[in-house]
Amino acid sequence: AVRLRVREALGAREPADAVRVQGWVRSVRSQKEVLFLHINDGSSLESLQVVADPSLEKRDLTFGSAVEVQGKLVKSPHRMQNMELQAETIRIVGPCDIWSFPLKMKERHPLEYVRQFPHLRCRSNTLGALLRIRSEATAGIHSFFQDNGYVHIHTPIITSNDCEGAGELFQIETSSEAKESAGKTNFFNVPAFLTVSGQLHLEVMAGAFTRVFTFGPTFRAENSQSRRHLAEFYMVEAELSFTESLQDIMQVMEHLFKTVTSTVLSKCPHDVELFHKYIAPAQKSDITHKLFSSSCRISYSEAVEILKQAPQTFTFKPEWGCDLQTEHEKYLVKHCGEVPVFVVNYPYDLKPFYMRDNEDGPQHTVAAVDLLVPGVGELCGGSLREERLPFLESRLQRLGLTDAYQWYLDLRKFGSVPHGGFGMGFERYLQYILGVDNIKDVIPFPRFSHSCLL
Repeated sequence: AVRLRVREALGAREPADAVRVQGWVRSVRSQKEVLFLHINDGSSLESLQVVADPSLEKRDLTFGSAVEVQGKLVKSPHRMQNMELQAETIRIVGPCDIWSFPLKMKERHPLEYVRQFPHLRCRSNTLGALLRIRSEATAGIHSFFQDNGYVHIHTPIITSNDCEGAGELFQIETSSEAKESAGKTNFFNVPAFLTVSGQLHLEVMAGAFTRVFTFGPTFRAENSQSRRHLAEFYMVEAELSFTESLQDIMQVMEHLFKTVTSTVLSKCPHDVELFHKYIAPAQKSDITHKLFSSSCRISYSEAVEILKQAPQTFTFKPEWGCDLQTEHEKYLVKHCGEVPVFVVNYPYDLKPFYMRDNEDGPQHTVAAVDLLVPGVGELCGGSLREERLPFLESRLQRLGLTDAYQWYLDLRKFGSVPHGGFGMGFERYLQYILGVDNIKDVIPFPRFSHSCLL
């Protein structure tokens, strides 16, 4: 018998006499003259209907059990399904105790409920749909960059660099080091951390390959108990050499978002529809609108003035020189007509050392940009990088970082070119296109929610 995935069986154009399908039972319905099963193997949201003789029913043939079915693939008389499987044999590969199994047949479990079972929640329709969407979005991101001439770089996860300069790092030490006294030596002879960004390493590679990107895990030691923060998440980052305009960076940001979202909508229509129907009903029309709408561009200074004149009271008072909070970002998007908003030219003292000095005044700014989207706030952040050696030397000296970043200065001594780049939080992107309120519902495993996954 030819083995088919459920997705392949459902999409088959012609009947087949000898077919084998493996998966998990999603429903069992036994009638006097016929036995109906629906099985799913994770390849699609839709399950395959199996029609069998009642004599094939067994005590262990229950919801959640793993089965292998052999038989004939035939045209289905049901208008909602193209094909069905007429079973000749049903083998139970793994039984399931339906009384203790936390997922119940034909129940739509809330996300809050399935979050309690991180080791089993992927078997629910919602999380199954999410993980297929994650997979297609990941492939779409790689295809976008490769189609546009970018080289994929694997940047280090263990590093000595604090790229963001915010101090929100996880420091690495061995279990034996943790038990020793304060006078211990470091495993790498210098303090080492889990990366918060691959940007600085990408800048090294951009000096040889012009266009580079990375897509990997990053870590932030900040409050990850909120609905919008994670201690571990995936980041898409890109660097472009020979660019002197923030507009170039913004175009890549927007093109990436629209291309990948179009890919997800075309390849996972039923999975996306599940979220837009049951999780965020208004998100479908919103996303479609964003794919064809024009973005808005304002400066940081303009943004602050808009916030100061807002008819609502903010928890954090907007002031020039202070970072924009999530409440500010969401208001700016609303003010601009619920379209993506690019905020450019942030205060010099607010941003990391590598951002390009605009040499303006009296409000001193750098060539930085954030992309804000409805419901989420900041989705992407980027900047032109400071390629001028004297400017970079001066700033590192004031910050006391000259020795630590001598290698970074070398990049400006040997063939420096104008360049820039950006980063996009992958989970935040998924949260936006699917309309999920809690960012922990778009990751495969919610951390610290079950002892077996700590």
